[in-house]
Amino acid sequence: MTGELDHGQTPATQGSRIDAYVDRYAARATGMVASEIRALFAVASRPEVVSLAGGMPYVTALPLDMVGELVSDLVTRRGPVALQYGSGQGDPHLREQICEVMRLEGIHAGANDVVVTVGSQQALDLITRIFIDPGDVVLAEGPSYVGALGTFAAYQAKVVHIAMDDQGIVPESLAQTIYALETAGAPIKFLYTIPTFHNPGGVTLNIARRQQVLDICQRAGVLIIEDNPYGLLGFDGEPMRALRADNPDGVVYLGSFSKTLAPGFRVGWALAPHAIRDKLVLAMESAVLSHSSFTQLAVGQYLATQPWQEQIKTFRELYRERRDALLDALDSLMPPEVTWTRPAGGFFVWASLPEGLDSKAILPRAVAERVAFVPGTGFYSDGSGARHMRLSYCYPEPDRIREGVRRLAGVIEQEMQLRDTFGTGSVRDHLGVDTPGPDLA
Repeated sequence: MTGELDHGQTPATQGSRIDAYVDRYAARATGMVASEIRALFAVASRPEVVSLAGGMPYVTALPLDMVGELVSDLVTRRGPVALQYGSGQGDPHLREQICEVMRLEGIHAGANDVVVTVGSQQALDLITRIFIDPGDVVLAEGPSYVGALGTFAAYQAKVVHIAMDDQGIVPESLAQTIYALETAGAPIKFLYTIPTFHNPGGVTLNIARRQQVLDICQRAGVLIIEDNPYGLLGFDGEPMRALRADNPDGVVYLGSFSKTLAPGFRVGWALAPHAIRDKLVLAMESAVLSHSSFTQLAVGQYLATQPWQEQIKTFRELYRERRDALLDALDSLMPPEVTWTRPAGGFFVWASLPEGLDSKAILPRAVAERVAFVPGTGFYSDGSGARHMRLSYCYPEPDRIREGVRRLAGVIEQEMQLRDTFGTGSVRDHLGVDTPGPDLA
């Protein structure tokens, strides 16, 4: 009969939706959006584009034949164990080896307090899951790691940024922010920080400030989440002493083999006080039951049989050369109005554009000129940071880095001319996309 629907028939309005399930997702799913980085990988992988965007380790520097032999030997000798389910907390022997790795940063801990994770990103997700209720406050440097911000948004946390300068997080800003939030009755769950070779800032928290940050958070009862994937990749001297080394009860330390071995193994860890560790293990088991025994044993075999500290030195020298190439090119090619940080380790330089320029707005033109970077807006929870960009030097060869900076400098000079001729509005008006697609290459 006209006006009635047969059983199983879908209303026309439902079929017109792009996503038929849009009304059924949990509220927290609305905070899950594509990052500034992910959309760049398709473009950055094209050989004609110089990518100063993604923080991809240069795994070609590994002795890949040795890695292949190690993996083959693992399957042959320990296949029944390596291919079986494992412990939710992680392989016991690998946890002991992780403690030896952390000793290089002054951390003395027991294997029982280590939880192995699928990269440190999963550790961050688990920490957020067990601590955050919707509306809870997370403190983080401004700018902060885009992957962390995505996790916090997914769990509906409110991120409050703390000011950062060339010496890392500013203790006075941290203390003032904590006081203001406490006065307002806002629940602070933790401070998330990357104190050593910051992503994206490229700066390192100095020794005096480390103790100040520890003291401020201890007095306020604020837990610190110390994310430290780059700590062993410094270019000068011994590794910095970790925050966790001086406050075992007030700091959860997140580490990873992605930067010092290879990200494809997806092995990271969390070192946590006992009670938090227990919650992390339960959260891990509910998420994946157990993660890959194979990759854990492969990493453990690598640490046991190979000169891994020498390999880290190889990575350090390689990244130092590329850091120098980027800084030299910036010094010689960039307009004087552009400024940038000078990292002592890690993968990244944080650049600031002249007044009136917008990094997201100029990205399509940069990709058209065959160079890619990450706009600064992706590193702030409120979308600020338009005058900034992250430049990565870890993957391209030095000569490619110089060519990429030459192309980027040309784009910035053109944007400055547009600004001077038409005003700042015209510079932003040609935006049109949030992130570049492959067609822009």
